[in-house]
This record gives sequence, structure tokens and C-alpha cells, in this order.
Amino acid sequence: MQLDQNIITQLQGLFANLKHQYTLVVDNAGDAKSEELATMARDFAGTSPQISTEVRPADVLRLSILRDGQATGISFRAIPGGHEFTSLILAVLNADGQGKNLPEEVFIRRIAALKTPLRLTTYASLSCTNCPEVVQALNVMALYNEGLEHEMVDGALFQDEVNARNISSVPAVYAGDTLVHIGKASLGDLLAALEEKIGAEPVSAEPIRRSYDLIVVGGGPSGIASAIYSARKGLHVAVVAERIGGQVNETTGIENIPSVSATTGTQLAADLRKHAEIYHIDLLDNRRVEAVIDGETKLVKTNLGEELSAAQVILATGASWRKLGVPGEAEYIGRGVAFCPHCDGPFFKDKDIAVIGGGNSGIEAAIDLAGICRSVVVLEYMDTLRADIVLQEKLATLPNVTVRKAVATKAVLGDGTKVTGLTIAPRDGGDEETIALDGLFVQIGLAANTKPFEELVELRRGEIVIDERCRTSVPGIYAAGDCTTVPYKQIVIAMGEGAKAALTAFDDRIRSAK
Repeated sequence: MQLDQNIITQLQGLFANLKHQYTLVVDNAGDAKSEELATMARDFAGTSPQISTEVRPADVLRLSILRDGQATGISFRAIPGGHEFTSLILAVLNADGQGKNLPEEVFIRRIAALKTPLRLTTYASLSCTNCPEVVQALNVMALYNEGLEHEMVDGALFQDEVNARNISSVPAVYAGDTLVHIGKASLGDLLAALEEKIGAEPVSAEPIRRSYDLIVVGGGPSGIASAIYSARKGLHVAVVAERIGGQVNETTGIENIPSVSATTGTQLAADLRKHAEIYHIDLLDNRRVEAVIDGETKLVKTNLGEELSAAQVILATGASWRKLGVPGEAEYIGRGVAFCPHCDGPFFKDKDIAVIGGGNSGIEAAIDLAGICRSVVVLEYMDTLRADIVLQEKLATLPNVTVRKAVATKAVLGDGTKVTGLTIAPRDGGDEETIALDGLFVQIGLAANTKPFEELVELRRGEIVIDERCRTSVPGIYAAGDCTTVPYKQIVIAMGEGAKAALTAFDDRIRSAK
């Protein structure tokens, strides 16, 4: 794998201010892939006089990073291309104390408190859009805890290992032979999982208190739009979120934002962060809001023990993939039950799978998976598919896809280690039947992320009820975007609603001040 000149030029700029000496150690197993890794490492090292390579014979392909001759605890059993190329770049920058993903002090203390020695392995796919966030977070942990090591493994290169562990969804994080976490996760999520399953020394229980003029809960398009519009009014604003960008981080292609002919979810998330930083908004990501307490001053409590206060709060928590809620689904998530065809589709090559859901996301998934899988069956609860006609027409041309309508999924079946089939039945209550499958992709839409607010504001079918100006049932608390009753869950609409919520909040603020 050779780096093209454009990438080399960009890396030269990124690495221009490195303070330490870095060595990329390539373990060469004597095969073509090892040679490809060595070539990439040499090209990468050639972008800075602070980086060098060392190639040594070994049994297994591996790339390890040394800083000033000492192990950083970061390694890749992979040729880190695709989405993981960014993980390699950030590993060097983070080891040098650079990069905007470096943790705050509250995280550094918790990372250092993890019980060690601890060796973590993340199985990933180079095409997975969720994997880099997990890989990069665990790499950061290795840098802030000398007893912790982290290795990213490309599942496509080590298929026997993946099969032995029955991994069918990535990212999958292991501590030794113990599965610690599977699926997308923030630094905060991973820390919580490690603290629960591995253990940690006590850290200070004293709450961290901060005050603001306005707090936005949620970092997606609506949340960042709210924050920007509020900050432009001169307010001291914080965004509290699991990750900046929210759900758009999982969207590969975006082509319906006026004036932006095409972008990706990852790029849009980065652009949202960059725009917010211009206005000196406090971006408190990698944490979850556990409660919002009403009062003359609102109190926002996070899972990190923070207590954030403000006169006004905007709820913009978006939505997440809806689950089936049937027996066996939770048990087999990551072992045959999947939600992201782009991330997990390659694990079902030449296998029989089902896609549950006949909307745009379901039919798009079926079309993509038909090129990988032996067979695809689309299961739709309604009498007709809801996807755009152009997608239905494309689906009809695929010989290995069948569509079954008016059927309900009753249970996910498995042998204790992986999915083996589904129990389905006609929607009108006919006899149940079992279909043999290797896996299923759930594509039945989104559910609003409103659980922490169930006792706070009025909800309707799980969505926050708002008026035409984004006011909720509680004075001083506003809501915007996909977590609300506003119709049409689209990025451009979420942005507009976020702006509207911010303008309403500011209008209420100046009126109450008179």
C-alpha cells in the first residue's frame, strides 16, 4: 500500500510540529500483506524527520508505535487504511500531546484509575464508520495509563480468529477472552464498560459544577445549530453530548443539504464541531445526560458526576436505531443481529440473511447486502413497502432477493453462540414458521432519545411535544430536531429547528428581563 502524493503532503503539514521521535515497528510475517504494511509504514515515516521505521521478522503481521524508543501501548494487526488510517495518524499526534480528541481532566483521572495490567483488542473493519471512534478512544487510554495496551485487529485479515470468537458485528472489544463491548461507543461509554467489567480504583466523588447562560443537550445538527445561534447572541453556551454530530456519524453519503451537493456523515460531524469552536462553545462530549432538573435555574446532571446549571436548556438529543424488542434480539446483538450494513455486511459474505424493514433504509440495506450475501429476504410488517419507488425498482432486479410483506418477527433464534434463524408469522395472526438464517439487519426506523426526560416534559409516543416555536411544556426548556414531534426527520429540518429553538429562547430571555 503506497500513499499518494496528496496524502503525503497533508501528513507533512500535520506532523510539522512533532516534539518526540517516533518509530513504526513492522512485524513482517514474510507474506505479501506484511510487505504491503512495510511499504505503507516507510511512506508514512517519510513525511517527517521525527518518524522512522523498523522492520523485523515475526510470525504475525503487526504495526507498533514507539515514542522516544519506548512502547506507547498502541498497535495494529492490520494495514491501517480506509477509516482506520485516521486512527494511525491520531495515534502519533495524540502521543505527541496533539489532536482535538485528547481527553479532559475528568477522563484522564478515570483512565489512570483503571485496574491493570490490561490488554485490550478491538476487532474492526476498515469499511466500518463506527470503528475508528472506538479504536481512537482506546488508543488514547493506552497513552494515559502505562499498564494498558490496545491493539486494533482487521477482521478481514484474521478471519479464523473472528470465526473462532463468533464475531459478526464490529467494533468488538475484548479484554483477553472477555467481550467488553460491541458496537459504536464514545470514550465515556468505553470507560464505563471497563470500570464495570475490569474494575478501577476510586476517584473523587465530589461533583464538578459549572454554570452557563444556556445548555444544549445533544450534539447533532439541531444541537449544534442551537448552540451557534445562541453563542452569536453573546451567551455562554455548553453542548453536552455523547458525540458531536450525533446520528450523522453513521451516515455514509449525504446529498440533500442545499448548496452542499455531497458530503459524508463523518465530514459533516467534523464541520459542525469546527463551526461551534469558532464561537468558543464548551463542547462537553463523551458523556451522557442522566437528568435535567427543573427550577428557576435548570440543573443538568451527567454520568461523570457533573452538575451544570443554566437559566435555559435546549433538548436536542436526536434519535437512535429502533430495536425489534423480541426474544433473542438482545442476546444475539453482535452475533448475528446487526444494524449497520456498511459496518457489518462483510461478515455475512456468502451467507443467508434477512433485512427487517421496508422503508428507505431497509431497502437500501437489502440492495447493498445482495452484492455480498448468498440470499437476502426483506421482511415488511405492512402490506406494502414504504421505500422510494426508484429503490423498489432496483430491488426487483436482484435475483437473490425476496420480499415478504405483512409478516411479523416473533423471535430471533440461535444456538447459544450465533443466530440460526427467525420465527415469523403473518401479521393477521396465522401460523408461525421458522426460517433458517445466518443473520439479520434491523432497519425499522428511529426512536427518539428522550428517556431521561420522561418525567420532565410532555411526551407523545416517546417524542417531546413542542409548539411552533420549539417550546416544551416546561418554561425555560426548549426542544429541537428528531427527538421532538416535528415531522420529517431530516438533517436540514433539524438544523432549522435548532436555530428556531435558540431564537425563541433568546426572545424569551430578553422579554423576561424587561
